[in-house]
Amino acid sequence: MGLKAMRFATMSIILFLWIVPVTGAEFPSKPVTLIVPWSSGFGDALARVLAMNTGKHLGQPVVVENKPGGAGTVGPATMAATAKPDGYTISEIPLTIFRYPNLMKVNYDPLKDFSYIIHLTGYTFGVVVKADSPWKTWNEFVAYAKANPGKVTYGTTGAISIAYTTMEMFARKQGIKWVNVPMKGTGELNPALLGGHITAIASPSGWAPQVASGDFRLLVTWGEERNKKWPDAPTLKELGYGIVTNSPYGLAGPKGIDPKIVQILHDAFKKGMEDAAYVKALDQFDMVPIYKNSEDYAKFARELWEEEKMIVEQLDLKQK
Repeated sequence: MGLKAMRFATMSIILFLWIVPVTGAEFPSKPVTLIVPWSSGFGDALARVLAMNTGKHLGQPVVVENKPGGAGTVGPATMAATAKPDGYTISEIPLTIFRYPNLMKVNYDPLKDFSYIIHLTGYTFGVVVKADSPWKTWNEFVAYAKANPGKVTYGTTGAISIAYTTMEMFARKQGIKWVNVPMKGTGELNPALLGGHITAIASPSGWAPQVASGDFRLLVTWGEERNKKWPDAPTLKELGYGIVTNSPYGLAGPKGIDPKIVQILHDAFKKGMEDAAYVKALDQFDMVPIYKNSEDYAKFARELWEEEKMIVEQLDLKQK
């Protein structure tokens, strides 16, 4: 090959490399931002453990950015509207992403505006009463509530929280009338129950220390299976009520991410989920792994949307 031909071939290769778009093969070449839609708490702490471990498998750091607001919807919605679909900005997707469009007008579509990457975990919900209360089991508590309409009060973290809607859907099916007392969080709920101001608490496991100390009695949990920390507490499902509530969440990016990049992210986060430090953190926060790959998570997202639509309609929660 002559010198002129060699120069032409070299320039052709350079031109080809310059015009070929970046694909999943070159991803990632810089840190990935993980939006966490909470300011603090164990959700934030758990995300940081996962981010640190996933970065080792991804080959680039995963940097947590807190973007709270809108009951967890501001962060993901902002990402969907503004982030490039290049895989470098992703977000946790809380259950409220599927609930809020059924409650009010929002600026995103949970079925069209996200590239679902991997489903991670869910919370342990349960109902506790004071240890000196007369109810030893959930069914005893339910029987009392049926026989005494309006006398049972239960505390939750909000009037449209997951705990509230679960308790009210249960009540409708069982013909119960009880009263929700919304509060700001564990800091208000636990003292209210200890002081006898409410009959029970329905919430994620902020009650765990009081159950361990013997001040509270855990009547039931809402997961798929019994929690290994409280093996004596049955689930609503095994008691025959057909209810599983764990406020599940996973990770997604804006719509249009290259499937190759989605796969790279999925594989790295799956390895991060399997890391011993993350497994230990899940146990510390009373959470369980609920893994779903990208395809199954996208299908699950549609199921969550339909379920939330049904709940909002049946409880007449839509803002007028």
